[in-house]
Amino acid sequence: MERVPVLKIGDILLVSIQIDMQDQTAVQLQEDLAEQIVATGCHGVIIDITALDIVDSFVGRMLATIASISKVLDAETVVVGMRPAVAITLVELGLSLNGIRTALNVERGIELLARPDDELEYDDEDIDSAEAEPVAKSP
Repeated sequence: MERVPVLKIGDILLVSIQIDMQDQTAVQLQEDLAEQIVATGCHGVIIDITALDIVDSFVGRMLATIASISKVLDAETVVVGMRPAVAITLVELGLSLNGIRTALNVERGIELLARPDDELEYDDEDIDSAEAEPVAKSP
């Protein structure tokens, strides 16, 4: 069975999914990630799905489950690298990925985790846009 590596970068864990997720691989990833969150005390998890061409309901539920487990263990989850076709598929499947923030790439994901939610605001014009991004509040 293949395992998905979990890398520690500062106080963030990075998971880059480069393989097709099977049931056993997903369960193992959930367990590995939970153990790493507790062992390292990391406050953030970034899941990079850049390599995934398609996402089905199984992978969508797996991402939501990982985010829920991370939240219970006091870590926020950001999914990065989502392709437009993947986003469309998730919406069509009715998977809203509650509790998961998204960013275009790993760098933006790290920036998002570095700022608490209360320091983020959205431009009203960007709210309706698929590309809406948080911006830091001006002092």
